[in-house]
Amino acid sequence: MNTADLKAYAPKARRDFIAAVTKQAQKYGVTASVIHPVDINGDVCVVNGKPFPASLAPKINKLGERVNSQGFAQTMEQIAYSWFNRLIAIRYMELNDYLGHGRRVLSHPEHPTGFQILEECTELTYGNSGEAGELPGLTHEKVVELKLDGTQDEQLYRELLLAQCHALHQAMPFLFETIDDETELLLPENLTKTDSLIHDLITGLAESNWRDSETGKGNIEVVGWLYQFYISEKKDEVIGKVVKSEDIPAATQLFTPNWIVKYMVQNSLGAQWLATYPESPLKAQMEYYIEPAEQTDEVNAQLKAITPESLNPEELTLIDPASGSGHILVEAYDLFKAIYLERGYRQRDIAQLILEKNLFGLDIDQRAAQLTGFALMMKGREDDRRLFERGVKLNVMAMVDSTRLDVDTLVHGIELSQHHLNAEDLTALKDLFEHATTFGSLIQVPQTLAEKLPALKQLSETNSQDMFVKEVLEHLAPLVKQAEILAAQYDAVVANPPYMGSKGMNSTLKGFALKAYPACKSDLFAIFMERSFGLLRSGGINSQVNMQSWMFLSSFNELREWLIKTRLIRGLMQIGYNSFPELNSKVVQCVAWVVQNCSGQQNRTH
Repeated sequence: MNTADLKAYAPKARRDFIAAVTKQAQKYGVTASVIHPVDINGDVCVVNGKPFPASLAPKINKLGERVNSQGFAQTMEQIAYSWFNRLIAIRYMELNDYLGHGRRVLSHPEHPTGFQILEECTELTYGNSGEAGELPGLTHEKVVELKLDGTQDEQLYRELLLAQCHALHQAMPFLFETIDDETELLLPENLTKTDSLIHDLITGLAESNWRDSETGKGNIEVVGWLYQFYISEKKDEVIGKVVKSEDIPAATQLFTPNWIVKYMVQNSLGAQWLATYPESPLKAQMEYYIEPAEQTDEVNAQLKAITPESLNPEELTLIDPASGSGHILVEAYDLFKAIYLERGYRQRDIAQLILEKNLFGLDIDQRAAQLTGFALMMKGREDDRRLFERGVKLNVMAMVDSTRLDVDTLVHGIELSQHHLNAEDLTALKDLFEHATTFGSLIQVPQTLAEKLPALKQLSETNSQDMFVKEVLEHLAPLVKQAEILAAQYDAVVANPPYMGSKGMNSTLKGFALKAYPACKSDLFAIFMERSFGLLRSGGINSQVNMQSWMFLSSFNELREWLIKTRLIRGLMQIGYNSFPELNSKVVQCVAWVVQNCSGQQNRTH
């Protein structure tokens, strides 16, 4: 696709969104240098001499607490990309008619500066019954009152936009969180004006950018490219330096070219299907699939021993342990869909099965995980019109640190022995994920803790009337979920892992690499090579694209020997110069490979 418009729009959008939410924060007395106290007097709260409704006081206080905890710049960055992601998501959905009420929220199909939802707001359904297309948090009476006033269109539009976000919360809570909080507080003002963030989005990216020119359907690839270009200026700032933990995503994220993604998915998941069903018509659909090389009798015997006689599509699993904006998982969705259709499943049943049973993804970057989840939901919505109403539970998430897990509160607030747990189990979980947003999928779950995960999951789902215990349980749940994903084994691992030499690693990451992965410590991509085999079942296939240097540099001798002696190399494709065309780089020279998790003593490659 032509990415020129995306490349021009996204970096400027990042600057504009950060500036807009920063301006809003300053309005409520929160700046980089000072956080003004909130004084409540009856129905009014006063901040830095300015009056606001008292109902805003909790949100303003929460914003101040977040800035104190994370820092002003990082908080503004996070809230800015949250709103960027949400507006991008709504834009994609309105152009593909995925919003239940059938109106555009950010634009008008006939008027270039209009808003269809604002023009037709009195015709919509409001309430909290959960019906498709219903906008919660508003009443028809209030909407009519604001509309008839004639001077309240800006306020009315803001209310409609927030209601739309709340309506999408049930289907996509990872992106449209419960936003009656400090994030909502910083939604920029003057959204209907011709110099607004929304106007720039609509005029900066033509509708043709959002659709596949051949099929006329939505082009979800645009989401990945927007993410790549959104962080491009941040990447330029940090590349070549020792990178802070919060900047690792910007320093390492690369949008994988589509043909490389197809090669990896088709020669891992696709190869497994064809090994069991060599006459499958799926082979004709996989243009980058490579027939297995001729092997010795010994290797053929090994392969036969680990090749199942039959496969249940609902039991096949694929994980991307560094999922970025989801390009690999989106491609895997299409291949899983073809497998299900071959088996005779109804198309409307397939989407939920794939999203809940087959695909798994982790990333250290919340904004990337949000976009991965969104991209997968859009693929599913394309096949199932009622997907948003089904309460789909994705197995894609951003890693979270355990700093907010207060073990003492749980020890004193819940009888742990009833769950066959003790304080040591909770402490082990907390210690394991202390630096989860730095180490990501490289964290290995000890067997002793893995055995406790069912009990920990049961604990995380406990209802408590104690508000403090309830809050800690909310922090426990995602820690258990990411531990479950990391402790499981999969049929395929497919990834474009982060590339970062030891010179760019901060001290925390460098120390972890030296201790946990001494043979691969000199670069993150090599560490991911080793780690990924721990995520595979016996006979599973690992396919990645990474720097070609592991094939010949002396620092990777031990890795090469281990790989050749203990694994079966099924395919190796040296890409070399210009592996990522948007970089136009001779430095990033890559190789794509396919390696099976079985003995490789008789290795022969393509």
